[in-house]
Amino acid sequence: MKKTVFQGRSFLAEKDFSREELQYLIDFSEYLKDLKKRGIPHRYLEGKNIALLFEKTSTRTRAAFTTAAIDLGAHPEYLGKDDIQLGKKESVEDTAKVLGRMFDGIEFRGFSQKVVEQLAEFSSVPVWNGLTDQWHPTQMIADFLTVQENFGRLEGINMVYVGDGRNNVANSLLVTGAILGVNMRIVAPETLFPEANIIALAEGYAKVSGAEIMITDDVTKGVDGADVLYTDVWVSMGEEEKFEERITLLKPYQINMDMVKKTKNDNLIILHCLPAFHDTETVYGKQMAERFGVKEMEITDEVFRSQYARQFDQAENRMHSIKAIMAATLGNLFIPRV
Repeated sequence: MKKTVFQGRSFLAEKDFSREELQYLIDFSEYLKDLKKRGIPHRYLEGKNIALLFEKTSTRTRAAFTTAAIDLGAHPEYLGKDDIQLGKKESVEDTAKVLGRMFDGIEFRGFSQKVVEQLAEFSSVPVWNGLTDQWHPTQMIADFLTVQENFGRLEGINMVYVGDGRNNVANSLLVTGAILGVNMRIVAPETLFPEANIIALAEGYAKVSGAEIMITDDVTKGVDGADVLYTDVWVSMGEEEKFEERITLLKPYQINMDMVKKTKNDNLIILHCLPAFHDTETVYGKQMAERFGVKEMEITDEVFRSQYARQFDQAENRMHSIKAIMAATLGNLFIPRV
């Protein structure tokens, strides 16, 4: 087994961690979830201060980091894009050096992967990637925890992502699944296939783990035998002008009951990292209905509320997994080998 030290490490992208390390974080998340449910304190970060930097708005990431930090005994300080000078009047390097002297750890959720990497390089404290345009690593620990809870294992599970195959969630799922031995399929229009370098990276990991990789635009072929169907919004933050184009392109990739039947698996589960456009109960939902005549987008309301859906377990697991990541990298835990 590879000897590893989590202490002081940043969590910027899944590819920076071994299969054993990622599996440890998933298992540790499950352990901390059990402690939480039984009301057993686990204040591994007593007295620590955590900076939460948000260029992009969030419900789950902000709530998860905040509650996780408090449960661990730390104080979280939220710093939105209008609260600090990051990248505007002060460079990322200078900001990192200042925050690193005041805080014990930094979370960043924003656009550029380079920014989160610079924060880690210059702050001298652990930095956790809450989402960038390229990767979404904290989401992955929660996602694969949810899969493990439902199937009791990860290796050999068939996970199928349908929709926009070149966004951060698709990138992270493809690479993380390949590392963990999960059979990963991306089902998307050819124009929205993952970048060639991401596919190559995943295929390299798959050769080691035994995972199977499939990238296809054929829905019937892609979802056959799926254990997990996963989707995300069709338009990412910052791409709102592309709604009409994406609706036209991705309608055949909507998770609906017809697609569920094509999996031929009664034990199927469905994941969505949220928020989801499954009805018209939001401002965006109403706008899409009025402008384009669609009341549901990447997932139908019927499926969203069905027996297969696990998106709210998945959302809760963001807290437990983020807690595990912060505790492992900042909590001075004894983890000699994984």
